[in-house]
Order: sequence, then C-alpha cells, then structure tokens
Amino acid sequence: MARMIDAASLKGWIRDGQELAILDAREDGEFGRSHLFWANPCGLSRMELRARAILPRLATRVVCIDGGEGLAGRLADYLESIGCSDVSVLQGGTPAWIAAGYTGFSGVNVPSKAFGEWVEHHFETPSVDPEELKAMMDAGTDMVILDSRPMEEFNRMSIPGAVDVPGGELVYRIGEFVNRPETTVVVNCAGRTRSIMGTESLRSAGIPNKVVALRNGTMGWELAGFTCDRGKTASYPQGAPKGAAEAFARADAFAKRHGVTFGTRADLARWQADTTRSTYVLDVRDPAEYAAGHMPGSRSAPGGQLVQATDQWVAVRHARIVLLDDTGTRARMTGGWLSQLGGWDVMVLTDGLDGPLATGPWQPECPEAAAVKLPSLTPEELAAESVKGGVQVIDLARSIDFRDGHIPGAHWGIRTRLDRLRGALADARLIAIAAPDAAQARLAAPEAAALTGVPVYILEGGSKAWRAAGLPMAADRRVPADADCADFYLRPYDRNDGVEAAMREYLSWEIDLVNEVAKDGDAPFGHWH
Repeated sequence: MARMIDAASLKGWIRDGQELAILDAREDGEFGRSHLFWANPCGLSRMELRARAILPRLATRVVCIDGGEGLAGRLADYLESIGCSDVSVLQGGTPAWIAAGYTGFSGVNVPSKAFGEWVEHHFETPSVDPEELKAMMDAGTDMVILDSRPMEEFNRMSIPGAVDVPGGELVYRIGEFVNRPETTVVVNCAGRTRSIMGTESLRSAGIPNKVVALRNGTMGWELAGFTCDRGKTASYPQGAPKGAAEAFARADAFAKRHGVTFGTRADLARWQADTTRSTYVLDVRDPAEYAAGHMPGSRSAPGGQLVQATDQWVAVRHARIVLLDDTGTRARMTGGWLSQLGGWDVMVLTDGLDGPLATGPWQPECPEAAAVKLPSLTPEELAAESVKGGVQVIDLARSIDFRDGHIPGAHWGIRTRLDRLRGALADARLIAIAAPDAAQARLAAPEAAALTGVPVYILEGGSKAWRAAGLPMAADRRVPADADCADFYLRPYDRNDGVEAAMREYLSWEIDLVNEVAKDGDAPFGHWH
C-alpha cells in the first residue's frame, strides 16, 4: 500500500535532484483548475493507457495527488498493481499543498507555457499587435504569416493569409517561404506560447529576416475586432524542404550552444540498460512521417508540441530524453529548447532511423485492454441494429470533439463515470461503445456491461469510422455543457458563453506566469544558457 507524505516532504523531493514523477489522478479539466507546477495529468479514466507511456521505469519515485477527493489512492493502487515500487500519495492533495504555503497553478501545460513567458522576457522577443499586423496587410508589406500550431487548431481559426507550419517545423522549412532577407516573418498561435517559441526558434537559428510574434495570437486578433478564418488548410509542401542543409547547420549550432549531447543507437542501448534512470525515446517529426516508418520503441512527439506541452509526454523530472528525426534538424531545435526548459539530460540520436523500422501510428501498451474480448460492430451493422430500436451508444470522445460531431442519439461519457448514464441506458437492448481508440473502448465495455446487464459491443473505428461510412452525424456545441467538460480543459474559444472575457483572462494568466513561477521557485529555466 502506498505511503502518505506531507507537502513539505514533497517540496523537498522536488528539489533533491533525483528522479520524480508527480501524477494527478483527476481528469484534465479538473486538473486545470489547480495543481502543482510539475504535476502531470493522469486521470483515472485513462490511467491504463497513460501510465506506462509516461513512466518508462517502474522503479521511479512517484507521488499521486488529487484535489482532495481521494482519487489519488485509486491511482496509486493501480500503479502498484503494474509493478511500480516507489509510490506515495500526497496527504490532502492540492488543497493541502496550498494550505502549506506553496503555489498552486491553474491551466494546463503550465511548465511549457511559463517557459514561453520566460523566453520572451529573457530574449526580448519582438512582437506586433493585431492593429500593426492589419496595417502591414493593408499596405502590402513583403511578409509571410506562419501559424505554429497543429493543423487541427489552425483549421478551427486562423489569421487571414496564414500558412500552417507547426513550431517544430519552422527552422526546417523556413526556406520554403522566404528567399529574400527583406521578407518579414510573422509567427502566431492561438495565444502567446507557440508564437514566442516559434519566433525565437527562427531568431536563435540566425535567419537574416526580421521575425516577430503576433501579440496574443488569434485571440488577440479577434479581441481587436478582426475576424479569423475558419476551415483553412494551407500548409507547407511535403517532402524535403528547400534550404535543408542550411537549416541543419543553424539547428546544430543552436543545440550545441545549449548543452545538447549526441549519440547513437549503441549509446541509447546503454542508457536503457541502466536500471537507475528513466529514458524517453521521442520522434519529433510530423505524425504522418512517424507512421510511415519509425524506430521501434520510439513514441511520436512532434517537436513544437513537445516543447509546448512537455507534460503530455514526459512525467519524470531528471530523466533522460532521447530525440530523433530523419535529418537531425528538428531534433536539434527541440533538444535545444528542452535543455533550456531544464531538468533533463537531452541527447539527439544521430542514427535513429538507420536500422529496421516499424510502421503505423504510436499505440500505448495496455495489456488490460488487450485482455478484454468482446464482440464488435461495424458502422453499417450498428446502423442496422439501430433501426430495430433499443440501441444506445456511449461515446468516449473528448467532450470538445463530441460537440463537433457524434452519432445521432449518442450519450457522451467519461469512462470512470458511466454510472451517471444509468437512467439514459435503462431501456437499452444493446449498448455500443464508440471511442477514439479501440483500447479505450475495451476498457469501458466491461464497466458498461456491469452497469446495465445488457450485451455490450465495440463500434469498430468509433464515430470516425461511422462518419467515413457516410452515415449521418449530429453536432451540438452546448452538449456537453461547459461545466460538464471535466475531461478537457476548455480553451477560451471552446466555451459557449463569456468567450471574450475568457480570452482576456487567459492572456493575462499567461503573462503573469513568470511572476507565479518566480514565487514557486522550482523552475530551472535557462539552465544551459
């Protein structure tokens, strides 16, 4: 049984320089209300899918926390059941931490976002406000606008005329967009972090162009009274970019300047054989490139997102991080930033793709899901059963994705809270579980069966396959309501009400992170600088 520790003891562990993972058992939306700076979300609904991915060494010292609801004990029990040997629970959770005089943080991806604010202060990142950018547009200024977010976010809202180039790709692909030093480069995201990091990536790489961040991103643009585009898909050309050799030289200098080391598969094998240290192996290329061929045992972690949301991939402080890509450019840029974020040993693998390769998207190891043997239905079979009546669909998609599109009549739910659907499922003849991945559906199916006592099937491919089959979809931005989206920390523009106020609050929160981090005292930003 996991031991209990108090806030002062945990504070000491954070500062002792040894490996430590702090895992929060709440769902992401609940986690975002208040948590420890170095805490990583590991909600009970996905713990089987997440725990092994973020804990590469089961002997790692782990502390489980929550909001005082008692969830941390359940997470600790699970971790011990899979072999974790050094598990503790923070007595009283986050409220006890704050009561002890330590700092609590709202929001998600806080270390990365705070780092972005530190970078702006430290490097004096130049920026333009929305009004200045609009004037430049109207004047026909020689410029390009590059959006540093993944396509999913770019598609939702973008600056008119912008092209999507996720942050990890910027230095690698800038030659596709500028061939004259006179061209101004404007980098934006939704708010601040990826605008700043993208701008500083290009500046630190030493491109001759003027590079500026759009102050406050697409949110700032709309708050200024301008309109974002919706549904745009403009992106960079696929394949090897123009100026690849020059990009590599710039990235190599950047990485060496910030303490990144370099190694081979043989060095990686030695690291992985060391049972006293945790090692993450992350492929920072675009996910499509990863799926086409990757080093076995590596995980897809696009470089820009890895720097923007490090806690999604890396939970263990003072672990080793090994980065790889095909040319070395993207891995070097990512490594240079992670070294400055601080707290890890970072190595770029120089021959990561030279041996045998695996294909397909990354899938988490989850023996619990693999052990579940339940029948499945194709979308067409589910549609045929629905005509007969008595069919209920439970959709485990993210709440934000359920709003955008779901099977008509489906009930949105969180796996560990299916009991809340008991009334809605009372008259079911059969239940179908739709989920973004099969493992998630398999984990939920036995729980749904125990709840209802009726046959439970897994919908092959989830609602994505249903849509692909040409079957009708429903959408409702108000279901689930904002207050019910415990699984997802709603961005300001995801909200149904008070969007403008939420945008202003969010931007103020980001700007103030520098002060909050200074008060907390545990961020080693700029360690190598």
